[in-house]
Amino acid sequence: MESKIKMKSKYKTASFIRELKWESLPEAVKRKALMCLLDNLGVTLVGTLAPVSRIAADYAQRAWAGNESTIVSGCGKASAAGAAFANGCAANALDLDDDAIYTRGHPGAQLFPATLAEAEKTGASGKQLLEALVAGYEVSIRAGRCWHDHHQTYQACGSWGSVGCAAAAAKLLKLSEEETQQALGIAEYHAPNAPMMRDIASPSMVKHAIGWGAMNGVTSAELAACGYTGMPSILGFEQYRDWLEDLGQEYWMKDWVFYKEWASCAWGHAAGVATLQLIDKFCINPDQIRQVKVRTFAEASELQQTYPASTEEAQFNLKWPLACLIMDRELGPEQILEERFSDPSLLKLFDKIEVVLDPEIDSLYNEMKEMDLRMYSAVQITLINGNHYDSGIVEREADQWDEVSLGNKFRRLASYVLEPEAVEDLVKMIWSFENITDIRELTRFFEKYLPG
Repeated sequence: MESKIKMKSKYKTASFIRELKWESLPEAVKRKALMCLLDNLGVTLVGTLAPVSRIAADYAQRAWAGNESTIVSGCGKASAAGAAFANGCAANALDLDDDAIYTRGHPGAQLFPATLAEAEKTGASGKQLLEALVAGYEVSIRAGRCWHDHHQTYQACGSWGSVGCAAAAAKLLKLSEEETQQALGIAEYHAPNAPMMRDIASPSMVKHAIGWGAMNGVTSAELAACGYTGMPSILGFEQYRDWLEDLGQEYWMKDWVFYKEWASCAWGHAAGVATLQLIDKFCINPDQIRQVKVRTFAEASELQQTYPASTEEAQFNLKWPLACLIMDRELGPEQILEERFSDPSLLKLFDKIEVVLDPEIDSLYNEMKEMDLRMYSAVQITLINGNHYDSGIVEREADQWDEVSLGNKFRRLASYVLEPEAVEDLVKMIWSFENITDIRELTRFFEKYLPG
């Protein structure tokens, strides 16, 4: 039976944040927190290769100048808010960061930058950072659920994520219950209006508003510490009481945070699974293919279907990632960064892919949309010799990860920017992070091995 955090205040969420202690957490939650920390670090490191990371880091040093917190790319330091913004842009730069139930988006890519920045500024220990990370995930997932129910327009991650990041920052700043409640309200009021489907239609660096969510969360908590006040948070609405009832009793992050293998929007992943199943079953060579027809749900069908000119256009695309999977059997930095966009073999394969909306698949997806657990597609492959293969409707479920598989993902991603020895040093550090007395041990590592 999982440990319970006793609520003593009318501010249920604020009380949960303040009273959460690492020692009281179930072992499974501690394990998940360390896994999330490792994954977020890996995707942030490799994300520094993307143009958006360089732009955000340079701007943060100018606009939010300071010496409080480290920018992971090795480009120097900024204020805590500035570092949170820059590192948030890097963490989500390649769309390899985690997803979570109910959020319809990415919590970790905001929470890691926000907690790292505030933890470095305050000289927090590894244990304190992990406590803040857990608090942030639990608040983010529930805030995301409330947010999507409350807002008619599908808003991207930086909206509800601002509230989760404020929770994490408030934990590290050791705010009172009243101040923590104010921080949540400030973050919600200042949360970005991030119309997700408009960016799907025209992909750009604004993307999921991850950097803004991290920055807003840090700023909101710091404002609350100064006496600045905010409106009551959506988390206190009577209509959502049942969704917050188990806060501190059940830890949703334990079972409902999922990691990503492929660097692209998850809406297209079911098509990738179906395609690779056909290729493996019938031993299909890319040169044999005449046409690939994808039947999918509405949101996936609205992903880009034109040649990508930026990494954002490649990620919010269905045909480009699918062509890369067929050709390379993988989808990571080498496939999603700009250097690959002129590859003639990929462009030729891209032109053979057709995407159509399927009403049956759309209905299946909509039944599960709130939980965002399952996605569906069907793929038909026609060969030059006339042979025709149909996958039928294939369900893409969340991948199952453990410490070994997640460690391998981290090593693969971190090796793009670090030497093998440095990668292994980081792995060892993260798995024992609760024992670190000052997280500046981690940020000094960036300064040493990532010279910018």
